[in-house]
Amino acid sequence: MNKMPSLFIGHGSPMNIVEKNSYTEALAALAATLPKPRAILVVSAHWVAPEIRITSSPRPAQIYDFFGFPDELYKIGYAAPGSPELASRTASLLARAGFPSKEDPNRGIDHAAWAVLTHLYPEADIPVLELSLDYRLKPLRWFEVGAALSALREEGVLLIGSGNIVHNLYRFEMATDAKPYPWAIKFNAAVKQAIASDEREKLASFALPVDESRDAVPTPEHYVPLLAFLGMAAEGEKASVFHESFQNASIAMTGFIIG
Repeated sequence: MNKMPSLFIGHGSPMNIVEKNSYTEALAALAATLPKPRAILVVSAHWVAPEIRITSSPRPAQIYDFFGFPDELYKIGYAAPGSPELASRTASLLARAGFPSKEDPNRGIDHAAWAVLTHLYPEADIPVLELSLDYRLKPLRWFEVGAALSALREEGVLLIGSGNIVHNLYRFEMATDAKPYPWAIKFNAAVKQAIASDEREKLASFALPVDESRDAVPTPEHYVPLLAFLGMAAEGEKASVFHESFQNASIAMTGFIIG
C-alpha cells in the first residue's frame, strides 16, 4: 500500500462549500493528484474537548455547525461512513505515545471535515473520522500527536489538519475578496518562513513573538491543527504550499501538503 500524504487545509467560511473561487479550484486540482485513501482522519478546529476524542460510529451524523447562512448549505449532504476499527487503531497509536483518548460513537462529522471533503472526495464513499482538540495540551505537544498519527499514512489513511493559519472573526469583512489586513499578510508569511526552517518553538508560540499574532490567532483552535499536521512529517519530509489566498480580510486560506 502506498504511503499517503498529509494535508493542512484552511477551510474558512462555510460559503466555500458552494462558491467557486481560487481556493475551491485549488482543492479540486489537488484532488486530481491524490491517491484514493482507505480512510480519512481529520484533526478538526471545530471540536474542542477536555481530552482527545475520536469519532467511532460506523455511520457518523453530518453536523451543520454554522448558523445564519443560506438555506442551500443546510441541504447539502455528505453521508460518508465511519470506521470503528480505525478509531480503535488511532486510539492505540495515541496511547502508545502517551496520549490517552476516548472513542466517541455519538459525535458526528462537522464542517471542518465535510466542507473540505465535498471538494476533495465528493462521492462521500471513503470512511471519515475526526479527532478533537484537547484544550489541556500545550501547543508544542501537538507535534507529538501528529507524529503518533503518522503511522496511519503507511496504512492508506489520509491525515488532514483543518483550520486556518489566520482566523479572526472579530475583524471579519463580509466581502470574500476584501483586501487582507497587513497583519494577516505578515503573520501568514512569518508562519510559512518558520515552517520552512522548522522552527517549532516559534510555531508553538502562535507562531512567533510578534504583535501580529494577537490579531491573527485571537483563539488557538484554528491554528492548532497546523501543529499536528507538521508533526505528521517523516524525517526529511518538508511541507509545501499547494494554495495561498485570503478571504474576508482576516482569514488565511493557506494550504500545505507533506509527501
